[in-house]
Amino acid sequence: MADTPERTATRLAAPAAGAGAGGGGAPGSPPVVLSTASVYPESTIAGFELAARLGYDGVEVMVWTDPVSQDVAALRRLSEYHGLPVTAIHAPCLLITQRVWGSDPWGKLERSRDAALELGARTVVVHPPFRWQRQYARDFVSGIRRMSDESGFSGVKFAVENMYPWRYRERAALAYAPDWDPTTEDYPHYTLDLSHAATARTDTLAMLERMGDRLAHVHLGDGTGSGKDEHLVPGRGTQPCAEVLRRLGARRFEGQVVVEINTRRLSRPEREEDLAEALRFARANLGTPAAAIGR
Repeated sequence: MADTPERTATRLAAPAAGAGAGGGGAPGSPPVVLSTASVYPESTIAGFELAARLGYDGVEVMVWTDPVSQDVAALRRLSEYHGLPVTAIHAPCLLITQRVWGSDPWGKLERSRDAALELGARTVVVHPPFRWQRQYARDFVSGIRRMSDESGFSGVKFAVENMYPWRYRERAALAYAPDWDPTTEDYPHYTLDLSHAATARTDTLAMLERMGDRLAHVHLGDGTGSGKDEHLVPGRGTQPCAEVLRRLGARRFEGQVVVEINTRRLSRPEREEDLAEALRFARANLGTPAAAIGR
């Protein structure tokens, strides 16, 4: 039977040992958070369960077709049950979420902001518009600035994520506007996605430096530059994942590091193993003492 918001409380398993422990990072290091996208095709409920069991510091909710991901009351119950904060909301910007929370892209961002406020999340992650969303794309830069100004008093940040050209047999198509690279525009805050940087075949460290103090959020994954958005476990591709994390640790990065990897073809034990490996990698390279890793 499919998960529904009404069944959330009753369908939760008893917390595993160490559930909700979180807080595994060294003092002053950024939280390492699990994106619920990392457990697909399992549900949002499973994302909270695994984040708690493995010792993540919080959860980023990918808002998509799973009804629990769209229900703020259900998300609050999950957060309270597992003792894990919702630290970010990923707005429904994907092709498969074009009708989630309505068809108006600004309405989606407003609902994402409202969800973040209700759940105490610090960040709303947003993609640049698709090129065929012409009016939205035309107003996007000024609109993000406006929404950031309006939300500034609450502390919620709209962090625009780097994307990539779409490729077919080495031919690139520009699918995003104004650009797949958000650093070409003057946004108040950015999300750096390392897997997307690999797909774009761009210099990740140079992008990190361009984002500078406006970097608010990091999606930690890896890639090989194959043209596919791979979201590998960090360390299994060619991206400078360790160097990015070391630089963030050295500068006392005040944002979030979010593990966003692809586990869709794995069994549950294999999925847990990859999520645990990604967490260990993040904490080790952010400068967490070894004794706190892999608790």
